[in-house]
Amino acid sequence: METKQFQAESKRLLEMMINSIYSQREVFLRELISNSSDAIDKIYYKALTDDSLTFDKESYYIKVVPDKGNRTLTIKDTGIGMTKEELENNLGIIAKSGSLAFKKEQEIKDGHDIIGQFGVGFYAAFMVADVVTVISKALGSEQAYKWESHGAEGYTITPCEKEAVGTDIILKIKENTEDESFDEYLEEYRLKSIIKKYSDFIRYPIKMDAAIKEPKEDAENENIGSTEEQTINSMVPIWRKNKSELTDEDYEKFYQEKHYGFDKPVKHIHINVDGTIRYNAILYLPENIPFDYYSKEYEKGLELYSNGVLIMNKCGDLLPDYFSFVKGMVDSEDLSLNISREMLQHDRQLKLIAKNISKKIRNELQSLMKNEREKYELFYKSFGRQLKYGVYSDFGTHKEMLQDLLLFYSSKEKKLASLDEYISRMKDDQKYIYYAAGESHERIEKLPQTELLADKGYEILYFTEDIDEFAIKMLMTYKEKEFKSVSSGDLGIENEDEKVSESEEKEHKELFSSMKEILSGKVTDVRISKRLKSHPVCLTADGEVTIEMEKVLSSMPDNQDVKANKVLEINSNHEVFQVLKNALENDKEKLYLYTNLLYNQALLIEGLPISDPVEFTNDICKVMV
Repeated sequence: METKQFQAESKRLLEMMINSIYSQREVFLRELISNSSDAIDKIYYKALTDDSLTFDKESYYIKVVPDKGNRTLTIKDTGIGMTKEELENNLGIIAKSGSLAFKKEQEIKDGHDIIGQFGVGFYAAFMVADVVTVISKALGSEQAYKWESHGAEGYTITPCEKEAVGTDIILKIKENTEDESFDEYLEEYRLKSIIKKYSDFIRYPIKMDAAIKEPKEDAENENIGSTEEQTINSMVPIWRKNKSELTDEDYEKFYQEKHYGFDKPVKHIHINVDGTIRYNAILYLPENIPFDYYSKEYEKGLELYSNGVLIMNKCGDLLPDYFSFVKGMVDSEDLSLNISREMLQHDRQLKLIAKNISKKIRNELQSLMKNEREKYELFYKSFGRQLKYGVYSDFGTHKEMLQDLLLFYSSKEKKLASLDEYISRMKDDQKYIYYAAGESHERIEKLPQTELLADKGYEILYFTEDIDEFAIKMLMTYKEKEFKSVSSGDLGIENEDEKVSESEEKEHKELFSSMKEILSGKVTDVRISKRLKSHPVCLTADGEVTIEMEKVLSSMPDNQDVKANKVLEINSNHEVFQVLKNALENDKEKLYLYTNLLYNQALLIEGLPISDPVEFTNDICKVMV
């Protein structure tokens, strides 16, 4: 019996396969089952055009048979089988796909696809087997043949006996090593687990003989064992069913079965697209944030299937980072797969699916906000921060996609409001969208800087998360309205009566120059405030970096000591102002004392640290004495 050699390129590829080109050895079973499914598909396709053939689905199945005694694992199918020439061509030349040629010959376009009967995937068997034997009888042939290989050394093809049409693949499982146990691929529970994980939605039954226990009358004796044939896979995936057939409970059950989360999803999205690229998807918006969501350990992505076969557990390319919280799956027959099914070619099909999915998620979120506000706010509580990161990241590239999904607490409504809702309530004379940043709603409400705006009845958005201002700075405008911080140097609302006159500035120039000198290096200016009504002092900022942004930046590990250009504003209508004027004229030491006290008070109001707490308490004592 002559041993034939693999082609040189094929031999090198087989050696790579034996050393595992796949990330996990268990995928060998997925590949072989997919090949068997493709072989049954071929009979189905032939039956469509050959009147002499009938396709009775009940007669077609795949069977997985572990044999611990002989250390073999057999995958049987009732598919189309292979002739001697097909065994030679399809198994002797690695990466030549019999299915591709078959599909081109048949020119069938009925919505089905064949991934690649006996393409590269077949050789994944050598990751777990020392010897691979293929016994096959082709449809319409009287003679069966056996193909056998011990690996890269070569293969043999000999005539053999086989009663029924189809193919048996027999793997002689490797012996265990110090590093790896191969026994698991002979265990019934492990094989079932792999089938359910990767091949649950193969459209033909995948059968196994399962042991059953029958109690004997004699309780002292162990139960006698027998077997019954069980179908392991579900066959019909939920995403291929009509939406009208499914209930919310069905979608929630699928969410739990796939272990997408331990919570109850806020919303499910079922997508069926049959256009230039065909795909089905079921997506979920979770209710609760995963414990590791903002850690390096969290891995985004959707399960990716090709024609019902799981290709990747987490396909990150299907989701943008700003929608990384979405769970679910995508199944497409049109994806291009290369050397293994888990290694995708990053082609236009995948990018097109990802783009469509992003738009669909955005639209569903907008619909949820509009029609089921309570649910949306529940979702937003967990993932609103991620949407804001999406606005800020990539230099604002995605702001148009995300801006209508943002919510902020409103001073007027005392609840969350969208930017569109804020705009709809703006006063006719209002130029800006006003916001205030702080640690909490309560702290913001007490900020002196909000007094003038509140007095005029302007609505203020409260920013309490560290990302808020950074996202808004990247957004810049919303519906042609600029954003303005309540701590901004110019609020753009002062009328002529509220503006500081030139004579007033000239009158108090010496006082403010002296105070500015005392606070040299701490503030860029000291000036009269017209925004203050009852409070004596506050800090504002000139420039793009606000005081809240400074606090966020200073807390980062790579702090580059970025500072806001702080301005100390003094309320000229407050009694303190007269005290400052008297100190300037009569007691420069007191002016120094009062200036530092007011500055430190302004820092405390902003939640900023005082550089020298001991000096501050001593200053208070001096005033008291």
